Amino acid sequence: MAKRHEVGSLGGRLYRGEVSLDIVGRRKQWYTVSLVLFILSCSAFFFKGLTLGIEFKGGTVITVSSATADAKNARETVESLPFIDGLIVQELGSDKVRIQTDALEPSELNEVQDLLASRYSISLETIDVQAIGPSWGAEITRKGTIGLVAFLVIVVIYLALTFEPKMGLAALLALFHDVFITVGIYALVGFEVSPATLIGFLTILAYSLYDTVVVFDKVRENTKNITQVARMTYSQAANLAVNQTLIRSINTSIIAVLPVASLLFVGAGLLGAGTLKDIALVLFVGLIIGTFSSIFIATPFLASSREREPAMIALAKRVNSRGSGEGESAPVQRTQPKRKKRR
Repeated sequence: MAKRHEVGSLGGRLYRGEVSLDIVGRRKQWYTVSLVLFILSCSAFFFKGLTLGIEFKGGTVITVSSATADAKNARETVESLPFIDGLIVQELGSDKVRIQTDALEPSELNEVQDLLASRYSISLETIDVQAIGPSWGAEITRKGTIGLVAFLVIVVIYLALTFEPKMGLAALLALFHDVFITVGIYALVGFEVSPATLIGFLTILAYSLYDTVVVFDKVRENTKNITQVARMTYSQAANLAVNQTLIRSINTSIIAVLPVASLLFVGAGLLGAGTLKDIALVLFVGLIIGTFSSIFIATPFLASSREREPAMIALAKRVNSRGSGEGESAPVQRTQPKRKKRR
């Protein structure tokens, strides 16, 4: 109870401005962290590349149903064949194994089926075979790209009309920041890119936008008539808005990340549910990066761009001059009582 009360009181003190974390003022530090992550992500993407799933590059999927089938012996059985390339083996439950390879010729496919049927003492009818062409993946990529571009355009228009154009630009920067870093980490880990991955990307973009809009709404509230009041600069008002929404953003992110972490580490890691790890990883990384960009990238970038405006430069001079005038104490003149001359 005491810890909960301390957290609650901290959130209230941050909201009232009694305690303030200088997030906007330390923008260069956050930009440096973001730049390092961006360089690492670009390096992983360009040098290692993404591992495209069979839905995008095409290939053959063979599903074996047997109580004795597991990923290890299935891999050992199939990779003994000289024409097997791009082999990926996954367990589906306790009695199924999914074997994925590059496209196979009919004769090669028959040889694989015969070898698996002999290995597990099963009939050929229990072995399911699917041939997937790359054209379907190209269609998914095209539709996903159209959806992403349409989403970004709508976001910029909405923020420009609802808030202001520079807020739309800052939100767009945060979205690109989230996408590039998430893609880089995805490439670094080496998980397959599947249609579920694209769905995960669109999901994290929506979450990042939601978090950014919450902060920007508070920034708009704090900066309303700021030039007339002249109590604080735009950066100070924006920093107050970030502090006021900080606890909310952290709590929302934790609640969102916990079930995704259970999918990734428990479902995919411990239980071996391979169909969950593609979307779980992109959501796990994207939610964390999205929260970081909303607090440490979008708002500081917005504040620095607004501070260059002539009206905000004049405001900063007025606020700084008022602060220096109040801080300096005028010299106190004490009147000494006149002494009577002694006769």
